[in-house]
Order: sequence, then structure tokens, then C-alpha cells
Amino acid sequence: MPSVVSNSVGARRLPYRVEHVGSLLRPAELKEARTRYESGALTADEFRAIEDQCVARAIRQQQETGLKIVTDGEFRRLYWHFDFFAGLEGVELVKEEFMMPLSAAEARAAFVHRHHPEVTGRISWKSPHPFVQDFRFVADHVGNGIAKHTIPAPGCLHYVCGPQAVTGGFYREMDSVLKDLTRANADAVRAFADAGCRYLQIDDPIVTVLCDPRQVAQARERGVYYDGLRRDYLEAIDAGTRERPADMIIGVHLCRGNFMSNWVAAGGYEPIAEQLFGGIDADVYFMEYDNERSGGFEPLRYLPKGHKTVVLGLVTSKLGELENKDQIKRRIDEAAKYVPLEQLALSPQCGFASTEEGNNITEEQQWAKLRLCVDVAREVWGNNAV
Repeated sequence: MPSVVSNSVGARRLPYRVEHVGSLLRPAELKEARTRYESGALTADEFRAIEDQCVARAIRQQQETGLKIVTDGEFRRLYWHFDFFAGLEGVELVKEEFMMPLSAAEARAAFVHRHHPEVTGRISWKSPHPFVQDFRFVADHVGNGIAKHTIPAPGCLHYVCGPQAVTGGFYREMDSVLKDLTRANADAVRAFADAGCRYLQIDDPIVTVLCDPRQVAQARERGVYYDGLRRDYLEAIDAGTRERPADMIIGVHLCRGNFMSNWVAAGGYEPIAEQLFGGIDADVYFMEYDNERSGGFEPLRYLPKGHKTVVLGLVTSKLGELENKDQIKRRIDEAAKYVPLEQLALSPQCGFASTEEGNNITEEQQWAKLRLCVDVAREVWGNNAV
């Protein structure tokens, strides 16, 4: 697989100025196949073959759009995060039916069939993990491109299941849950590195959600939040990636919720910016900046000069309307007041399908937005941007 190392700028610098967060809308063929598989009409091998076809096509489509860094679209997952945790020792997914709130801004909900993770014992890495196999497939089909894979941060399960792990008798305190999750992520990083992965993205919307005072109040009520929780979640990311190879890029993606075009939280990055940029050894930061909910660019002032890159999520993945090129360029200029232009890049603000349902846009609109990102990147950073 091609290395992400560039001899001219040193190891671990993002080689291109445009990419996407990770997930893509599932094609109808794949959704139908999953339904048939779950009903018993398809065997596991038959379903895997259809997944392979859909992922291979998605890789070609990304590259035809002009992207050099590609993913599997997260096509093999039900959820951006839970599937990874379900592959660990001590975690299971449990199916349920309930009313799902669809927006923090509106009193709307829907009856959905979903899953939730439960801690069933001490948590640890379990090999072989299906995500590593999924990465190898992309690496084998990417040609001269770069295969990126995404996994959730340790804090994502700690935030959801920490109290249940303690009350269930598997742990005596929440700190131990986070320590085991951090150790499992460190083992995951090593497994991906051994498989040839040189670009791994850690997704952690929780630290951003906890920049919203309303979400902090709710977390306190659940018994999850304590002073320093955001710090501990960021430190967990850092601890899990310290032993990676010298040429392995680590990206960190932060957003405020992404489910069927809805969001969870609002608020800028100021409460976490100094530690986020200066306190953890990440190389790429995917920052949601598609509307006023994300706050201003001022927190970017903490980004140290050097190889680190902020990927500006200026194109929304939640709405189908295509953004104006000139407006995107003006926003890039605003961000460049705080960060040198050569340390900036462009992407959609989040994935297009954090869960199998996907956001409320069409595939045509999705690809148009990715083409827009590529076009703007070329015009701002030059042809070498992609």
C-alpha cells in the first residue's frame, strides 16, 4: 500500500488538501442485501460478496471524484462506533425498539429499531477484529491512493456504557472502564499498523458535545460527567496512539452529532482547543464548521506551526443544497487568519451516513458535495492539493 510519508515535508503530514470524514450513503443494493441476510435469505458469504462489490465501487467513485484518500464508506457497519466496540472482548450489541429523539432543537422523535452496546465483562482487544479485515480489503483495491480507516475513541463507549459496566459488577469504578478501553484502542492501533495501515482516524464527538452546557448538565444527571472528563477523553486518545509507527498519520474527528441529518449539541471548541491541538500527538483534526453552531475559528490559534493540519468541515453533509464556492473560499480565508494556509484542508463537516440510515440527502447530492470540495481545494491550494 502507498505510504503517506512525504520526503519533502517529513513523516506524518497530510499529503493532500481535501478528503472526507469517512462514511458514505449506503446504496440501495447494499441495504436490500442486509435485509435479506438478516432474514436468512442470504448466507454470510453471499452477503459479504455483495458488500465487497459495493465497497469496491465506492472506492472507484471516490477516486473518480478526485479524492486520493479513500475509505470503505463504512458500508459494513450498522453504526460508526458500536460495530467496533462489539468486536472487543466484553462488549455485545443488543437489539431494541424505542422512540429516538431526532433533534435537540425540535421536539421530534421516531420509533426505530436500533441496537445499544452492553458491557458483559472486562473489556479488551480481540483478534482477529473484523475492522482490520475490512481495512485490508480497501488497501488491496486502492491502487495508488491512500486507504484510511476510522475507529471510535475510547471515550465514546465509556460515555454510553460506563455506569452500566459498574452497576453490572464488571468494574468497581468508571476510571477502570476508560483504562481498559484505552488499552484496547492501543492494541487496535498496533493491529492496524501491522496490517499496513498508515492513516487511522479516531472519531470522538463526545468531547465536542461536552462543550455544550446543556449536554454537560444531562451527563451530570446520568452520573457520567465530572470535572476533567473532556481532558481524560483526549488523554485516552493520545495514550492509545503513542506507540504507532513513525510514519502513521493519526486523525481526530470532532462533531456534534450526526443522525439522519440531525445534531445533538452546539458550542465552539474553545474549552478543549489548547489540549486538543497542543496536548495530544495527533496529526490531522477534522473540525465541524458548517454553521454557527460550531462557533468561530478563534480556537485554531492553539494549533502549533509545523506538520499538523486542520481539515475545515465547511460543506455540510446534512443538507442537499450545494454550497457556494466563493463563500467557502471566504471562510477558508477567515480560518487562515489563525492558521497558515498550508496547514489547512477542506472536507464535509461529518460523514454522510454515521448509521446505516444515512442523512436525508441523495447519493447524487453527496457526490456533488465531494466534487465541490475537490474543486475548491484545487483553486485554493493548486493542482497538487489532490
